[in-house]
Amino acid sequence: MHHSNKHPDNYCSNGSLEKAYPLFFGTLANENRLKIVNVLRKSAKNGMGGKNVSEICRATGFEQSMVSHNLKELEYHGMVFMQKKGKFRYYSVNEKTITPLLELIDAHMKEYCCQILEGKR
Repeated sequence: MHHSNKHPDNYCSNGSLEKAYPLFFGTLANENRLKIVNVLRKSAKNGMGGKNVSEICRATGFEQSMVSHNLKELEYHGMVFMQKKGKFRYYSVNEKTITPLLELIDAHMKEYCCQILEGKR
């Protein structure tokens, strides 16, 4: 049996963590994906659970093909999860990592970025 000296929760080898930052931030930097994530965050916060593509389209005003493409990107990067229920696929935000991270980002933006946008900083 081969034993790895890497911690099981640490999937990035030395040095590759820095290369992973653009993957993470590039995925969230897309305004359409960010809007989709925020729709899913709001749904979870209101206790409504996941949403299917049609519901996300209604909430965002985006076309179905664009929503599906962006959901695949978000799912690939672990930011949302998909669960099949009957013939529908329901998407929800990653509550373990993305939800708390975006709450911190929201707090930072309210304190700094919103001040800049309002000309107060």
